[in-house]
Amino acid sequence: MSYQETMSPKERVMNALAGKLVDRTPAVNPTNVATVELMDLVDAPFPYACQDGEMAARLAATGYTELGFDSVSPYFSIIQESSALGCEMQWEEKDNWPTVRMYNPIWKSADDVKIPAGILEHRDMKAITDSIRMLKDELGDEVAIIGKTMGPWTLAYHVFGVESFLLGTVDNPDETKRALEKLKEISVLFGQAQIDAGADALTFPDHATGDLVSGEYYKEFLQDIHTEMVDALEAPLILHICGKTIDRMPYIAKTGMASFHFDSKNDPQAAMDAVNGGITLVGNINNPETLYARGPEEVRQEVYKCLEAGIQMIGPECAVPLATKIENLMEIPLAIKDWTAERHG
Repeated sequence: MSYQETMSPKERVMNALAGKLVDRTPAVNPTNVATVELMDLVDAPFPYACQDGEMAARLAATGYTELGFDSVSPYFSIIQESSALGCEMQWEEKDNWPTVRMYNPIWKSADDVKIPAGILEHRDMKAITDSIRMLKDELGDEVAIIGKTMGPWTLAYHVFGVESFLLGTVDNPDETKRALEKLKEISVLFGQAQIDAGADALTFPDHATGDLVSGEYYKEFLQDIHTEMVDALEAPLILHICGKTIDRMPYIAKTGMASFHFDSKNDPQAAMDAVNGGITLVGNINNPETLYARGPEEVRQEVYKCLEAGIQMIGPECAVPLATKIENLMEIPLAIKDWTAERHG
């Protein structure tokens, strides 16, 4: 490798998030790259790594120490806040994701939305803030620490149930907006707690996916809230929405968020064209077909496609399948380095 890396992983990620020059494109994990293999390596299995700060930190660190990514992310799932709010949980074993049992929602209307006193001290919230403090002490000068706080749309799915919530957007949009306004306070509370603990940036998953709602729905219900979040939280925000999102990317690009983490259902060049320089992009290596079921060469081809399109940060499209092979994940930073050397060596 004849080109010289001149930045630390942390500097590289933070520069990319700010739209500044980097020595090479960062390999990042805005959602999660934990696997069963990595859990076994550091003895930090699910569900306990989602409930204990020390285990969460140990498992998150492997994204840097074992895989070679430029960031670490200790919030592996999407359920910490919902558990703390009182949703019924299914914690599963180490080879499966913990989930919210949404067939038994805890709330029916916006009037029911209340943040419990002391919610940040709940085990499943504290696991994340504790892990960030530990990672800050251990790796804070070297690598970017990316926290995660769920957006109000995602929280609404969990507390109201997906079907009930989506029906409400049609039947009573004003009530839906009122619920989102109240739920966003949880996003801010938990997000700021992670920043205070040492997070350098936050992933902001808000699953208004194209599989369920239109781009116009995004504009009506979420664009303004996401714009508000930029001022409300004192760190760069990485919006994450699964599925087809090209139709809402022009709106997302106007929110002021630092970056958008996008799905492999969207072509990298089409995504770059859709945001038109208004926001940086992170993505979008396919999970089920490429990272889980294929090999390093196929991973490399997708990484190169993203780099050729100018995607500013490269990583899996979402939290990786737990049985993903380590060598496929390691290929992401390796491919970035080789592509950079080939063109700038």
